[in-house]
Parts: sequence; C-alpha cells; structure tokens
Amino acid sequence: MFPEYRELISKLKTADLHFARLFDQHNTLDQRITNIENGIETGDGATVEKLKKEKLRVKDELYVLLKKAAAA
Repeated sequence: MFPEYRELISKLKTADLHFARLFDQHNTLDQRITNIENGIETGDGATVEKLKKEKLRVKDELYVLLKKAAAA
C-alpha cells in the first residue's frame, strides 16, 4: 500500500497514534477479507463487501494523512 510513501509510513506509524491505529485497522480488515475468501473464516458475500468498503474508507483516510504529512 502506497509504496511511494514507505518511509513516511514507517515514521508515522511510530509518531502518530491515530495513523498507527488506522494502519493496523486496514491490515486487520485485509486479513479478514482474505480469510473469508479462502474459507478460513466464515462469512458471506455481503460480509466481504462490507469489509471491503470499510477497508477502502480507511485507506482513503490514510492517504489523506500521508498527503498532509508529505506536504508539511
């Protein structure tokens, strides 16, 4: 996710608690989606869609924070 911001992501994960929580939330959502799609965790198509929408919302929020930090 956002390879062009790799260094900034590492910095923000340690310096910004809100960013770190969002980053962890994104990774957790991604893992749940993968687990459901691979049959490791139970869930239906509607659950996967809901999780994907939430993951995208979190990713968008992370991007906004990265853009602000990069401009500062």
